[in-house]
Amino acid sequence: MTSARTPLIAGNWKLHNTVAESEALAGAIAAHVGNGLACEVVVAPVATSLAAVRETLSGTAVGLAAQNSHWEDSGAFTGELSPVLLLDVGCTHCIIGHSERRQYFGETDAGVRKKVSALLVHKVVPIVCVGESLDEREAGKTLDVVLGQVDAATDGLDAVALAPLVIAYEPIWAIGTGRTAKAEDAQEVHAAIRSRLAELKGESWATTVRILYGGSVKPANADELLSQPDIDGALVGGASLSAENFIPIIDAGVSRAEFSARRRSLEL
Repeated sequence: MTSARTPLIAGNWKLHNTVAESEALAGAIAAHVGNGLACEVVVAPVATSLAAVRETLSGTAVGLAAQNSHWEDSGAFTGELSPVLLLDVGCTHCIIGHSERRQYFGETDAGVRKKVSALLVHKVVPIVCVGESLDEREAGKTLDVVLGQVDAATDGLDAVALAPLVIAYEPIWAIGTGRTAKAEDAQEVHAAIRSRLAELKGESWATTVRILYGGSVKPANADELLSQPDIDGALVGGASLSAENFIPIIDAGVSRAEFSARRRSLEL
């Protein structure tokens, strides 16, 4: 039966935009989304803009995401933000384990696992990033690397606790390079992730988990990527920095949702 998973389009603004720039971009996106579309939309500004963007998004269906979190609620952790603080500022989602965090800041699988658990306790949705480097891909290690990261992020947590979890497959070699995995290749990895989730926590749960694609998603390739059965949305980097580019990707998510709804109605 066709999936009933609601597509999720998430914009990761990384280290870009002042508070004023963030407010302007959030306002343009919120004006398009309004009180809700057939897909879910979240944006992840820099930490200094979270409170301002929350106010801009108030009364709309656009969710607020953080780009990282610590696993402790408080303590002597200079420079960190906790799930408690993210929730306090209005975050509904948090990106965890992004390849840039792993590559430049020493993020480990064990750390990702602790952050996932802490976010779930506080009802913040973890968007867990997994992905392989170009060297790993060319060595035929894509699934070993990606599924190993999936295993680590969910270790020790049951399906009930993990219910809100979102996975984002982001091939590192395609991030910010303009290179994108072919839609069928991305689908193959997404299907393998879903199969592993079923093995780990049960098929009934695995069929509900949204798996996003995050590797140079642009208006030109969004429709093709989101037409794949196991690609449930996108984690968008550079193209999320302008409403002109991000809104067509949101619309591709809406089209995916509407197509799936029509298919389900025909199957009933």
